[in-house]
Amino acid sequence: MTSTVIASARDLRKVYGSGPTAVRALDGVDVDLVRGELTAIMGPSGSGKSTLMHCLAGLDKPTSGTVVVDGETVSSMSERKLTALRRTRVGFIFQAYNLVPTLTALENITLPLDIARRPVDRAHLDLVVETLGLTDRLSHKPSELSGGQQQRVACARALVSRPAVVFADEPTGNLDSTASAEVLGFLRRSVDELGQSVVMVTHDPTSAGYAHRVLFLADGRVVGELREPTPEAVLAQLASIRAVSSP
Repeated sequence: MTSTVIASARDLRKVYGSGPTAVRALDGVDVDLVRGELTAIMGPSGSGKSTLMHCLAGLDKPTSGTVVVDGETVSSMSERKLTALRRTRVGFIFQAYNLVPTLTALENITLPLDIARRPVDRAHLDLVVETLGLTDRLSHKPSELSGGQQQRVACARALVSRPAVVFADEPTGNLDSTASAEVLGFLRRSVDELGQSVVMVTHDPTSAGYAHRVLFLADGRVVGELREPTPEAVLAQLASIRAVSSP
């Protein structure tokens, strides 16, 4: 079976500021992200990994270069079209959960569909909720849920609209090891069993071990990748990157 590209970047550049103090967060990134895979993006602090994800997701405009998501050229879209894309074709999972405190778990999960005035596919909703172990928590407000449960609600919200791709920014950054394993296990299952495509920024080698593929960034450029990574292999790759990057 031929792999298909769900998101890509070509000669992607993002520069903050100008003149001698300009910061090149991205410096000519070329990357293809494959449909039906969990891809982790890693690199030292300041490597550009979050900037890359934000540009791919249409949350930030690149200085130059091209971003294509699910066949649409995101980098040249108007804000109105970007908003529509983010509501229907792109899912987001953030470290801070970003749940609405006055809504129940179920209302938070269906919120993007409600805003877009799209019907809820009850069978798919039930499958996602059951897979995430949230069936008996749907009537609870975020304040009545643990951190791990809140992040699982955020995962369900990102997946319920069947987006072309889900972008996850440090999704386990606020969780303990047990809750992290639950969330990461589900993200991997959402790819393997539900056919989802997920792109995850992480600094944690254990989290990266759940991915099919890891991309490594340094100084705004892609400097390596691993297929079917292990935490040990990820650690070794990060160590070599830091050694090369050190003055």
